Amino acid sequence: MGKAITSRHEDYSQWYNDLVLKSELADYSAVRGCMIIKPYGFALWENMRDALDKMFKDTGHVNAYFPLFVPKSLFEAEEKNAEGFAKECAVVTHYRLKSDPEKKGKLIVDEDAKLEEELVVRPTSEAIIWNSYKNWIQSYRNLPILINQWANVVRWEMRTRLFLRTAEFLWQEGHTAHATRDEAIAETKQMLDVYASFVENFMAVPVIKGIKTPNERFAGAEDTYCIEALMQDGKALQAGTSHFLGQNFAKAFDVKFSDKNNKLDYVWATSWGVSTRLIGALIMAHSDDDGLILPPKIAPLQVVIVPIYKSDEQKQQIAEKVTDIINNLKQLNVRVKYDDNDLTRPGWKFAEYEMKGVPVRIAIGPKDLENNVAEVARRDTKEKQSISLENISIAIFNLLADIQLNMFNKAKNFLDEHITEVNTWDEFIDVLENKTGFVSAHWDGTSETEEKIKELTKATIRCIPSNAKIEEGVCVLTGKPSAQRVLFAKAY
Repeated sequence: MGKAITSRHEDYSQWYNDLVLKSELADYSAVRGCMIIKPYGFALWENMRDALDKMFKDTGHVNAYFPLFVPKSLFEAEEKNAEGFAKECAVVTHYRLKSDPEKKGKLIVDEDAKLEEELVVRPTSEAIIWNSYKNWIQSYRNLPILINQWANVVRWEMRTRLFLRTAEFLWQEGHTAHATRDEAIAETKQMLDVYASFVENFMAVPVIKGIKTPNERFAGAEDTYCIEALMQDGKALQAGTSHFLGQNFAKAFDVKFSDKNNKLDYVWATSWGVSTRLIGALIMAHSDDDGLILPPKIAPLQVVIVPIYKSDEQKQQIAEKVTDIINNLKQLNVRVKYDDNDLTRPGWKFAEYEMKGVPVRIAIGPKDLENNVAEVARRDTKEKQSISLENISIAIFNLLADIQLNMFNKAKNFLDEHITEVNTWDEFIDVLENKTGFVSAHWDGTSETEEKIKELTKATIRCIPSNAKIEEGVCVLTGKPSAQRVLFAKAY
């Protein structure tokens, strides 16, 4: 595996970068700010995508695909959305190159091939989708429309980091149209619940559900609901958002429908999305100084079996026994690999699969065969145990469930221990500097105070928790009245 990765305590940022590269999740590309998702990383994304896709379909949604390019005039139609993304937009102005007459083999832009209208490379798809919905919706019979698309988007970030913030990334974006305000709000909340369920039950990452402040909400939304997760360095990470768009996009694109009383009204809208950023969250929530720790439900490989032998005869004997184990595991839908590659030694393989976060490793040698056992190591706690080969498949199946639960409980305990209530500015600063995590504090509800706190501390209001109790207090900065606590944190 080469050089070990930097430790989290020495340099958390470098630890993260080392881990992404060493575990072969991703690599840097020739395009500044863009990444290559390598096969192991893409297998992880596929498992996450497949689980989410099933959850979307179980709630009545269908997949479609819309163009990568958005005519600039359409992009400008909803002003807040356009202004919110303007600084991150890549724009296509020409459709052809030609040979440079002065430099052989070089190409230049063909000025005769300038587009009549510039095209924005989608940073998000509301504009192109709502322009389509205008043609699809005439009456209440056409509603609701519940569409999701799996796609790539481009947001020209100046400071990038693999998975967490790249100029191009993969995501899904849901865009729904409804006949009533209540129906759209119910959809918005339902999809937030879907995200929370996925992140907690598949990724084993606990989240806090809440609503964003006006300063932090999606451009063009009336309300943005979010799930916030906590990383091991005490910083928050927004893990998913669901937006109630009101009638803003319907008005911008003149999308009306006739209701049951034949009265015309604008359609109500939602949009919601999660991205490959979730892989960054997964890494930072669970992994250690020896590599990834992946939850079994979405790990590309759940079990790896490594034979230990000195002769071809021993190798053959082990292989015969392992065949039955693999077949039994596959019948239980366990993703298993038998690594009998002669080019690397068992110790190297152990380190390799530890780095890649494979939840369970089974080692079998000649003495194990004699004793009818195998050495089983779990990645999350590094505990090893000897398990009988008789019912090893069931034992492994149950062990994977235990690892999944243990990973969630460990992360949940960390989250609970890093939510600190404060009542004064000094306490607020002390927690941010010395403990980190979420700071539960009163805020006077003004954008000015929110901006000032961000300016002074780099902490932002991550959300107004959905389960926040109503309690009178005073803002930690201004001393003005406050009706409830909000969660502040430094964030990715």
